[in-house]
Amino acid sequence: MRFLDQAKIYIVSGKGGDGCLSFRREKFIEFGGPDGGDGGKGGDVWVECVDNLNTLIDYRYQQHFKAKNGTPGMGRLRSGPNGSDCIIKVPPGTQVLAEDQETLIGDLGEPGDRIRIAKGGNGGFGNAYFKSSTNQAPRRVNPGQPAEELTIWLHLKLIADVGVMGLPNAGKSTFLAAVSEAKPKIADYPFTTLHPNLGVVRAGDKDFVLADIPGLIEGASEGVGLGTRFLGHVERCHVLLHLIDVNDEDVAESYRIIRHELEAYGGDLVGKLEIVALSKCDTVDDETFAAKARELGAASGKAPLRLSAVSGVGVREMLYLLAETITLSEKNRAAESMPQPENAAWSPV
Repeated sequence: MRFLDQAKIYIVSGKGGDGCLSFRREKFIEFGGPDGGDGGKGGDVWVECVDNLNTLIDYRYQQHFKAKNGTPGMGRLRSGPNGSDCIIKVPPGTQVLAEDQETLIGDLGEPGDRIRIAKGGNGGFGNAYFKSSTNQAPRRVNPGQPAEELTIWLHLKLIADVGVMGLPNAGKSTFLAAVSEAKPKIADYPFTTLHPNLGVVRAGDKDFVLADIPGLIEGASEGVGLGTRFLGHVERCHVLLHLIDVNDEDVAESYRIIRHELEAYGGDLVGKLEIVALSKCDTVDDETFAAKARELGAASGKAPLRLSAVSGVGVREMLYLLAETITLSEKNRAAESMPQPENAAWSPV
């Protein structure tokens, strides 16, 4: 199934049912009076987060959604039934944006989260509602309120444990294919990957989700090369795996380009745990690798790992390191979310 991370849809809520103009007419009842019922309320449009979806591909083939209208009122004081709601189901991590793609309407991060996007119109009053001591035969009714209609954007930000980043053709898709059952497109030219790919990886007794983020380029934080769309996917990752092609002429500059884009994008991306590795190491000798590693280590402040998805060098060690780093990140998040005592000097006995 193709991954789709954004979709534009048009939604319409239900119109309220009209009130009914009716009078009671029965044998032997001379003055029956008004008996027109009220109209039913129109259905609402909801966006709901569910846990059995991981893409927005369904909304490529259906872009129009409409809730049911309320039923008009009827005689004998019968109110019309309410219209059925329209529920749009989305995967966890979906943001709902207005048509300008800037105004955030809602952020659905957990299954069960839901937000009402368009409210159905209220039903109109029938003439029985307007009966009074001075007007016992009203001919006034209310029409149902109109529906709401608008266009929204659904943006999916991947909820993955590890986000694999790097310049185009850095070996990200090759690494994903080597460690999981995912089958991303792999070729020897930049921008082979145009959509994020997901794979489930096992290291020992721990499973985690790996996301192959399409290659970033200089200016990605400003939208160059669809960069802002792809950078959004790493916001919710525990760990960032930064791959640099060992064959790059200036591996330090390749590292700085991506780090600069992370900093410019914001969203605390630069504060995430990061692992740096030199990929495609099967294509160079030990002396060349050592020189590149010293150059990259000086720029990143970290000792880069040696990795080759083709020959398998460093793959097993990388997976176990990622698993340990994810566990550390989860513990840090849990500690940050714990309520702190009011008295900082207090400590449990």
